[in-house]
Amino acid sequence: MAKGRCLCAALTYELDGPFSAMIHCHCSMCRKQHGAGFATFVVAPIAGFRWTSGEDRLVRYRSSPSGVRTFCSVCGSAGATPMPEHGIAAAPAASLEGELGIKPQSHIFTGSKAPWDAITDALPQHDAYPPGLGAESVPCPVVTPRPGITEGSCLCGEIGYEITGAPVRMMNCHCSRCRLGRAAAHATNVFYKLDQFRWVRGASRVTEFKISDARFHTVAFCSRCGAKVPRPSPERGIVAVPAGSLDTDPGMRAQAHIFVADKAPWFDITGSIPQFPAMPPA
Repeated sequence: MAKGRCLCAALTYELDGPFSAMIHCHCSMCRKQHGAGFATFVVAPIAGFRWTSGEDRLVRYRSSPSGVRTFCSVCGSAGATPMPEHGIAAAPAASLEGELGIKPQSHIFTGSKAPWDAITDALPQHDAYPPGLGAESVPCPVVTPRPGITEGSCLCGEIGYEITGAPVRMMNCHCSRCRLGRAAAHATNVFYKLDQFRWVRGASRVTEFKISDARFHTVAFCSRCGAKVPRPSPERGIVAVPAGSLDTDPGMRAQAHIFVADKAPWFDITGSIPQFPAMPPA
């Protein structure tokens, strides 16, 4: 049995194994909800799934005619998704505690992966759903780039933003706060100067959750769909942008993996990007 929870720990659940699959999904909807390059899910029979606390704080958002996504209304962490029509439940692996007895088996929806995200492992890749699954694909929205402007939005589209100029840095963070907050193997954040950023629409939809013992760590998300959105930080003069919320290419690629000493036990880091146990040297 695996236990899962959100970042604030208000929403908890249990899922009985063994898990039948673990997949990395690169579809635009997963990228936006999790604010990352991909989301990683484990799948198990629905009979072994149960909410154990906080169901009154659960928000359900219908992201497509056949898909419902869940998240915690307090901290925005994505929850598990029961699929009774298929007899299964899918849960974000990053929200589950400890060793899961399974490793990722494939990448799906690589046909719509983010341009800044490089797949460097040897796992099988599928442009959409794997053959024989019998599921219907959902088209990926396309935004025409504008010179000098980087755009982004939430999953439901009610929140939109734009950034002028080049980013300062881009990092993959494996700390436990980022993994739980994004419900992803790691967060990918792009940092800009505060005066480069502006909300285009829907700023009133943004909800923030700050961890009480953290100096700066704050999650910003859409109250309607749960998608992760930028968090301006006036005290530091920067804005932290969840890369999964981007609609156009920021023109930078991740420069390092940080806090890898805290990474998920089921996730193997591949590729040549530098790795640091915690924060890199100043």
